[in-house]
Amino acid sequence: MNDASRRKERSAQTGFATSPLDRRADLRDRPDEVAALRERSNTRFAVVAGETPILLRTGAETQTVWFDESGADGLGPAQEEVFLGLDPDGAPRFGRLIDRDLLDGLREQAVLVVTDLRSVALKRLVPKDELGPLGEAKALLDWHARHRCCAQCGAPTKLGSAGWKRQCEACGAQHFPRTDPVVIMLAVRGDNCLLARQARFAPGMYSCIAGFVEPGETSEDAVRRETWEEAGLRTGTVRYIASQPWPFPGSLMIGCIAEALNDDIVLDGAELEAGRWFSRAEALQMLEGKHPDNLFCPPHMAIANTILKAWAVDGEEP
Repeated sequence: MNDASRRKERSAQTGFATSPLDRRADLRDRPDEVAALRERSNTRFAVVAGETPILLRTGAETQTVWFDESGADGLGPAQEEVFLGLDPDGAPRFGRLIDRDLLDGLREQAVLVVTDLRSVALKRLVPKDELGPLGEAKALLDWHARHRCCAQCGAPTKLGSAGWKRQCEACGAQHFPRTDPVVIMLAVRGDNCLLARQARFAPGMYSCIAGFVEPGETSEDAVRRETWEEAGLRTGTVRYIASQPWPFPGSLMIGCIAEALNDDIVLDGAELEAGRWFSRAEALQMLEGKHPDNLFCPPHMAIANTILKAWAVDGEEP
């Protein structure tokens, strides 16, 4: 397998990264065609209440993100609706935002599963090919909920392009969904890697360090800056490993391995509460859930797991 194929495969291993939908951006500015798609009998809706996805039970232990129109209508009135794309059979898929105040009532319905998006991914509550579209819907609908007013003049904005922009009718400004780039990196030196933890992590969990890419900065330089700021490590070569869409609320995680140039770790106490060098053997133990001190790494759906596995199992280096 060549590098391009391997990286594509690694990205696909992460949560929210796999989607069967054809997004059909060419249809977004054809309102009559989108309206016709919406009226098809095979159209389905992914529904999010505030930031919480609503799942439909299809069996004793199975759920789906997709509701038909009557089922979606029964959950509550739509605040926003967006066109997500067409499934492999050509069936239209939409996302719908409803009021978060409806959550308590929805939780009482036995036919529904109401839980946070991380739990949906972590517990594999829906088929893998539904998780990506659900993440797409949540990120896009969350952006709409946060951008009701024009950033240029402050006037109310209106949904456009089937949900893929907002238009200000007062000043004419157009606003498009944003994706914030975040670098997440494993600094390595010889047969050791740096793993750290934040105070909010589950006890015993260590992960890669991460940070937002700043304006005017390449992803490689963001890796070098964040590694220095958070851990006091200078880094040289930076190698891309994989990426992951992260709908919390709307980021793209850019996973890298970085060559550390010094040994002394100086943690930024504001970001991290602990961090140290872990040997490759320890990394393997953490991936397998067999570390003698009960230390562990992020789960299968997180790109940090993918990066650590690329180095510890596959032998990738900067």
